Parts: sequence; structure tokens; C-alpha cells
Amino acid sequence: MSFQDFNFFGKRVLLRCDFNVPLDSQGKISDDFRLQRALSTIFFLRKAGAIIIIISHLGEPQDIKNKRKRKKQLTLKPIGQRLSCLLREKVLFSKKNKGRSVQRIVKKMKPGEILLLENLRFDKGEEQNSLKFAKQLGRLGDVFVNEAFSVCHRAHASMAALAQVLPCLAGPELDKEFNFLSQMLQNPPRPLVVLIGGNKTESKLQVIKRFLTIADYLLLAGEVANTILSAKGLWPSHPLLPAQEIEMVKEINLTDQKIYLPLDVLASCDQSGQGIIRQTGPAAVRLDEDIFDIGPETVNVYQEIIAQARAVFWAGPVGLFEVEAFSHGTREIALAIAKSQASLKLAGGGETVAALRKFNLTNDFSFISTGGGAMLNFLAGEKLPGLSALGLCHPEASSNEPKDLVV
Repeated sequence: MSFQDFNFFGKRVLLRCDFNVPLDSQGKISDDFRLQRALSTIFFLRKAGAIIIIISHLGEPQDIKNKRKRKKQLTLKPIGQRLSCLLREKVLFSKKNKGRSVQRIVKKMKPGEILLLENLRFDKGEEQNSLKFAKQLGRLGDVFVNEAFSVCHRAHASMAALAQVLPCLAGPELDKEFNFLSQMLQNPPRPLVVLIGGNKTESKLQVIKRFLTIADYLLLAGEVANTILSAKGLWPSHPLLPAQEIEMVKEINLTDQKIYLPLDVLASCDQSGQGIIRQTGPAAVRLDEDIFDIGPETVNVYQEIIAQARAVFWAGPVGLFEVEAFSHGTREIALAIAKSQASLKLAGGGETVAALRKFNLTNDFSFISTGGGAMLNFLAGEKLPGLSALGLCHPEASSNEPKDLVV
């Protein structure tokens, strides 16, 4: 049964969202895009008369050894407050994510009310994919709705084990993301232009290999392009690369006519943009310089290719767009995609989303994925435990199995 066909009236719905939002130095939310993406699903459930219990994680609590500091920095309480403002409705908050105290709160809730539980990763059972922890969560609900595509590559209790405890449904946003990404892989309009930039080099090298068999044009930029330029000897002054990345780059045939690398770049000794900035070829970058953006010649070539596209997929900015002096390339590429006649325009990843929001272009894309790692893994053909639990296995998934349940 689909999400839209399910009778939610009076049902306790465990809604798994990804509210792992960026925080500033004061611990305040700096971008609430992921919260905004969940609003339509929450409104739907409220209108349907569901009792909504939202579960999520925030950050990496295990990296903070001091328990008091950990709870102060990574509590979901501020998330609940921001969500309440966005919904214009009261959102209850529980300091715990399991146990009798939470059960008592849920028992008193009425249809349409919303409760946000504390950070799931405060319990070690979450990342261990513990069936015991999943059962503790399961006592709070009648049905489990997964609306967190961006966490589906994690074999965690709230993604995998929970689907064995409760009837489970794919949320509408998750389902939409699955279908858009599947279309990009299986039946995209032609020509398909794929632009890969940003960091997460190892993951993106896997995606590049996959798209070499699918895309009509493969435009590379950012750190992933820098890595390829260095490994192929086209940027001699680049620092030494990890051996694994060098081996992966060796498998990429740069004579393939689909592949485009930067012709010129903006190089500088100062990433603040206050120092001397040179437009130069990658091979002429000096030892004391780094590459912070693509140059105008590369921008022009990439714009011309994008203008021909009927489908575009973009993952990762082409430069250090947060600094104005190095934002030109990313801004111009984003505008080129926004203005193109392509019928399918997909973008994804945290930095890409941040760039599109900075340039006010989010409404010019068919779909924007919030799932960086999950999106890349899916596009590389890997099995995602969260999708498998919902019966949405990738048709060409690898044989890698999810982490075993901890009973």
C-alpha cells in the first residue's frame, strides 16, 4: 500500500526525517532546508488525523566524549523550536527517545499533534542497527514512515531494523527522490549532461565511472577534477594523493570524448580571496598556490554544453563559492542550468543545496536531493539498507549486505 492510500486516522506514525542540519559556531541552525522539505509530509499527516512522532539524528555524538557537552551541542530541542515556527503549530519535545516517559506522552496525544523525540544517536543502539532499540521505538507507533532518503545508506536501527518491527511506508519525498534518481540512471532525456564537482572525491570517482556509461557529457570541476588532474600529471604541484584515489583515477580514460576537465582555473595562495588571484592553466599552478574556482574559458565551454542538454545532473560546486572572489564559476554554472531548456534538472548534496539557496535558484530545478552520500551511493549502483527495508532495492544494486542486526 502506498503512503497516499494508507488510512492514517488515529494511527501513531513514527516519521523518520533527516533533521541533521548545519549549525553555526553558536549552535544555531544556519540552514533549515531539510526541515522545510519535511513540511508537506507533516501537513499531510496532520490533515489525515495521524498522531505524529518524529525521529531523527543530529551530528556525530560519539565524537564528543563529554556527555553533558554532547547533549548540549546535539540536542534536537532547537530543531523542534524551528519546526514549530515553520509549521506555525506547537511541536512537543521529549528529552528521551524511548521508554515509559515517552510512552506516557504519546498516550496523551490527540490526532494531529506532533512530538519530536531526542537525538536517536544518543543511544548506541541506533548506529548498531539494534533490534532491541528498534523494538523500543516501535512501541511508540503503529506504522513507520521513512522520509529520510539522505540516511538510507546507513544500516541503522531507525532505517533498517525498525522496518522489521512495524508496517513501513516510503514517504512521498523519499519516493519522489528514488524515482527521479532512477530515471536519471535508466531513462533520461537526451542529451544528458552530468556535472560533478565539490569534495567527497572517492565517492564521486565511483559515480564518474558509472556515468561514463550513461551520460552524453561529463563535466568535471572542484576537488574531484583537481584529483584527476593531479593523478594524471596535469597539475604537477598538487599535494600527494592517497594511493586508493590514484588507482581509481587510473581506471578513468581521459581520452573519452565525454569527459571535460577545466581548461583554466583561478589559483591563489590565499583562500580568503584577499590575496593575488591568477587565471591560469592547471599545469601552471605554482607550488604555493591552490585551485579555488574554474576560470572564465571553462565556464564558457560548460555553459555551451549545458545549453544543449535535455537532462542535467549536478553534484558539487565548481569552486569555493562561499568566498565571493571564488563564487563566479558556481554562480554561472547554476544560472546556466536554471536557464536551460532541459526538461529534467536534478541537483544534490549539501554544498550544492547551499549554493542554490545562496543564489536563489532552488525553484529552477526539477528536484533537489538532500542526500549527499546516499545519493552518490545510489547512483554508483550500491544497495542502500534503508531502501531495501522498504522494498525499494536498486535494480542494479551490489551484493553488499546491510550491517547485521544486534539482538
